[in-house]
Amino acid sequence: MKYDIVIIGAGPAGLSFARSLKDSSLKVLLVERSSLETLRTPPEDGREIALTHLSVEMMKDSGAWQQLAKDDVSPICAAKVLDGDSSYTLNFDNTEADLDALGYLVPNDKIRKAYFEVVEGIDNLELLTETSVEDVGSTTENAWVQLSNGDRVECDLLVSADSRFSETRRKMGVPASMKDFSRTAIVCRMEHSVPHNQTAFECFHYGRTLAILPMTGNLSSIVVTVSSAEADSIFNMSEEAFAADIEQRLQGQLGNMKLYGRRHLYPLVAVHANKFISRRFAVIGDAAVGMHPVTAHGFNLGLRSQETLAKEIKSALAQSRDIGSASVLEKYQTNHMRVTKPLYMGTNLVVGLFTNDNFAAKVVRKATLRVANNFAPLKQIITRKLTEKKIDIPFFLPGLK
Repeated sequence: MKYDIVIIGAGPAGLSFARSLKDSSLKVLLVERSSLETLRTPPEDGREIALTHLSVEMMKDSGAWQQLAKDDVSPICAAKVLDGDSSYTLNFDNTEADLDALGYLVPNDKIRKAYFEVVEGIDNLELLTETSVEDVGSTTENAWVQLSNGDRVECDLLVSADSRFSETRRKMGVPASMKDFSRTAIVCRMEHSVPHNQTAFECFHYGRTLAILPMTGNLSSIVVTVSSAEADSIFNMSEEAFAADIEQRLQGQLGNMKLYGRRHLYPLVAVHANKFISRRFAVIGDAAVGMHPVTAHGFNLGLRSQETLAKEIKSALAQSRDIGSASVLEKYQTNHMRVTKPLYMGTNLVVGLFTNDNFAAKVVRKATLRVANNFAPLKQIITRKLTEKKIDIPFFLPGLK
């Protein structure tokens, strides 16, 4: 069997990439090990995705944004960053940035469902579920995939979107750098008696990090990041004890807290592929870059990766060029590497600084928050990076106009 493109993995990156190719003449196969029913109705996994303005625009262009219910989307209008036991906060506000919101919070399962709805039934797409990949390879002429159902398919371009621990990436000889933070995120939803006013909190307490992300109504997503050695004991606390602990760490800012649904555990490992391409092969989504969640850029980079690759493929088609050629793939790699590498390294530096509790690090942490809070141009640059929205920066250096 022969296809133009085979995509491995029907997560948001794989689905959005398939959607980006809808209006092309390409014959596309999407391979996913999950069932069709799971894709249609993804289970709640505790993860809430903070979408940047650029990601929202991409979702609107694909039609996926329009599939979301009103209650699925919660604007983040302000954000506060705290360090240790200090009451001093680094503040970000949508009114200062002249934006409707800094970003938008949407449950991961709702995003997956929305993308599946705009992909299902696409004429040039074949979806193969409950099927895994047993082997892959490529020649100068084509790439090939050996499937668990016994089929062997060939394609001009093979694209991997099968998680940060991608087996396809490894089998295609694409190395990746991994950073195990030896920390685990405990993720859940909680109700509270005091409104959050659409404000997110990032609390770098000593020994653990607590993130509060505003959902619809008096409901917030809670992310507790601790040493992996402590994770099980905190995860297994009674609901009452867990709620009381969160309440105390927030110093009562959200009033009485109550667990809403179940808790989830996610070990934190960041991944950045050393390159994004091989012979007739490319990685997108988490298979390309899997970020630490502290700057909330992982999902957003995944959407950008597929858009960048799709753009290069469409350009090649318009010029009657081979979509799997090295020249096409190298353009994708260059453009996406330019975006991801600084963000990946910068995020890891932030994590390293704000999870280091020695005296020198504590001094630098507090100084960093104050400088960022009081130096307007720097704060605006940070806001622009976090929101992926163009913001005018009224700041001039000598000699520049």
